Amino acid sequence: MQMPTQPKDMEQIRTIIADDHHLFITGLSSILRDSDLYEFDIVSLAHDGDELMDKLKLYNPDFLVLDLNMPGRDGLDVLKDIRKNNRDLKILTLTMYDEPKIVKAAFKSGSDGYILKNEGKEGLLKGIHEVMSGRTHLGVGVKLNEELITTSGQVLARSVSPYEDRFIQKYNLTKREIEILRLITQALSNKEIAKELYISDQTVSVHRKNIMRKLGVSNTAGLIKLAYDNSLV
Repeated sequence: MQMPTQPKDMEQIRTIIADDHHLFITGLSSILRDSDLYEFDIVSLAHDGDELMDKLKLYNPDFLVLDLNMPGRDGLDVLKDIRKNNRDLKILTLTMYDEPKIVKAAFKSGSDGYILKNEGKEGLLKGIHEVMSGRTHLGVGVKLNEELITTSGQVLARSVSPYEDRFIQKYNLTKREIEILRLITQALSNKEIAKELYISDQTVSVHRKNIMRKLGVSNTAGLIKLAYDNSLV
């Protein structure tokens, strides 16, 4: 698709970039500022999920470029809250994770587009144009089964495959932890998981921390990847 060029006297697009790699942010900021397609005003940067939530309230941006792998609350942890509180915000997920379950979780939680970090400048600008035009965008190399998303951007649920006993034995997961891990891969928040299982938010939080400790991961994206790699979901 050939993208139109437009004069740079248009209204500025208030933009926040959320990523914990400073060098990457510098390069991305340069690409956005040099764009002939839109006039991007990078109002702020965020390096973790909690900082991002504060910056969104403070600056009320039009466009968010979001990495998933950030310290503290990662991109998947905050994405649903971001969408709930910022319905008109355009969100482009820009990350290194290409696993279908993570892609699905991002779209279910409110992302408008999904691009891998190894995609070139032209692909990035195309994705930005698609998202800013109100369309759903999947970047080159993103592994997403065709039945997983419709042309209108609606993400469809798929059947969950049975978990393998060797996975549970290897990581010493309890039945409850398996239940919670499956719900985490469906992009549910602690509050939503608590409601589903009739337990408290605090109990879910404890289980989530225990699961992460047992599996040796530090964020939601890591949990989903490990579950997907072991055919748990």
